[in-house]
Amino acid sequence: MPSTCVSLVCLLCFCACASMTGKSATCSDPEALFIEGTVEAKEGESSRTYDYRLLKPIERADDGPRPLLVFLHGVGERGSDNLSQLRYLPTWMCSPEWRTRFRAFVLAVQCPDDEIWVASWDDAGTCRAIFAVENAIEHLIQTEDIDPSRVYLTGLSMGGYGSWALAAHRPDLFAGVVPICGGGDPGTVERLRGLPIWVFHGTDDDVVPESDSVEMVSALRTAGIPVGYTRLEGVKHDSWTDAYRNEGAINWLFAQKKRP
Repeated sequence: MPSTCVSLVCLLCFCACASMTGKSATCSDPEALFIEGTVEAKEGESSRTYDYRLLKPIERADDGPRPLLVFLHGVGERGSDNLSQLRYLPTWMCSPEWRTRFRAFVLAVQCPDDEIWVASWDDAGTCRAIFAVENAIEHLIQTEDIDPSRVYLTGLSMGGYGSWALAAHRPDLFAGVVPICGGGDPGTVERLRGLPIWVFHGTDDDVVPESDSVEMVSALRTAGIPVGYTRLEGVKHDSWTDAYRNEGAINWLFAQKKRP
């Protein structure tokens, strides 16, 4: 895992409303569509309040419970504004096309500036920030009309690491996971047995080495656990645009459902 976060600032340079699979899509104002919330989390005796945003689905008269998509942002979106974490996928999920197609809840917790989604840059284990995401998911399942068999997890860069960590910590919560340009602890793969996972990484990533994803994919396959892996040839760190828009990761996630 990289020991410095400086180069990850490049995550901020991409437009959140880029074209969608060759089609133009108008993104509605995410700040207006995502409601604000807070969640508490503890690690040992230390507790903290974390901000989150929640997009609610477009309602229909014949609706039942709807799926929940959980997004973990990258290091460049950390902070305390409860807004920066809406870059990329949460904003794209606001487009009329995707809101109509998926009709899902979308959760985006913001990691503070002084924390990351894993224990440390040298330890891909869980941490208080990840416990906050876990607590938010459980709270929303209890208070919103969410289908608990259709909860999905994805994240990019630092959020890719967080996706591996949270999936290993609570595999029972999720119907599918898409970690993008991240990495995890190969010692946790047995916990992921039975959980559908599709991994993405650019071959020319100059921020997070592709080997971090390859290590997890190899460990899963060695354990006889199925996993999808897409190597994006010639792509640098921004592998999420291809994964989410062109490679079908979102369609695949929403097709997953936990077995009873």
